[in-house]
Amino acid sequence: MKRQSHLLTLPSMPFFCFPESVGFYRNDPGHSVFREAGALNNFNIHYVAAGRGYVEVEDVVYELGPGEAVLYFPMQRQRYYSSEEDPWDIRWFHFYGSGLQDYLIERGLHHSLLWTIRQSASFEQAHENLLLEAEEHRMLHPVRLSTLTYALLAEFIEHATPLSPVKSNNSGSRILELLPVMQQEAVKPFILEDWAGRLGISTYYFCKLFRSVTEMTPMEFITRCRLQMAKQWLLERKSATIGQIAEDAGYPSVSYFNKRFMEHEGMTPSAYRRLYGGA
Repeated sequence: MKRQSHLLTLPSMPFFCFPESVGFYRNDPGHSVFREAGALNNFNIHYVAAGRGYVEVEDVVYELGPGEAVLYFPMQRQRYYSSEEDPWDIRWFHFYGSGLQDYLIERGLHHSLLWTIRQSASFEQAHENLLLEAEEHRMLHPVRLSTLTYALLAEFIEHATPLSPVKSNNSGSRILELLPVMQQEAVKPFILEDWAGRLGISTYYFCKLFRSVTEMTPMEFITRCRLQMAKQWLLERKSATIGQIAEDAGYPSVSYFNKRFMEHEGMTPSAYRRLYGGA
């Protein structure tokens, strides 16, 4: 059994947080998800209400049971699946918003992937409220959707405690804390020495540490950030030329911008604008 509701992604985000999707899977022993690093550009929380399942982190398998959860930040590799003998009832929601990354990092939510929730009943009720609103009204009441998403996130923040110290080493945490800054400055010329210098480490160790935490190189991360901004600008700035968008996204060469965009999106920037710009 499953219930799920997928919502439109807002190109101009007026809310602190907003749901991309919400739902649950129940009594499905074949439920299994794998996403490569960089595949998903939103946050998501998966909470086990009953049964059991597994989460893989850096080739280590962790078992999750009732009252336990996994929190993924954007761009992280994801691998989780249900127990076949005791299939889980997994409640999940994907969400995004302006300033969310800083907000969650300030509260230490980046120090662990795995969590236990002390007040499970209130969290489950908040999840049900969001799911019902999404199912019954879809996008008719966006303010209510945002409010219910924040209520659910607040329940998690208030009652969640780390289940294991996954990726809690000091150097890895410093990389995670640097990601929102890199995202904000992605359109500027990328100088590896400057970023390594901010952590006081060599460029070699910075790249090695960055890959161990994000499973991509620093330049791959910058490229994804630039293209994400370019996609938004292509839809919002309708009078801007492709050349202007390319330069503002950090690509003085339009041909190189087109090449990178094609590699990641499977179409040119112009085709992307034609396909989605009229929605």
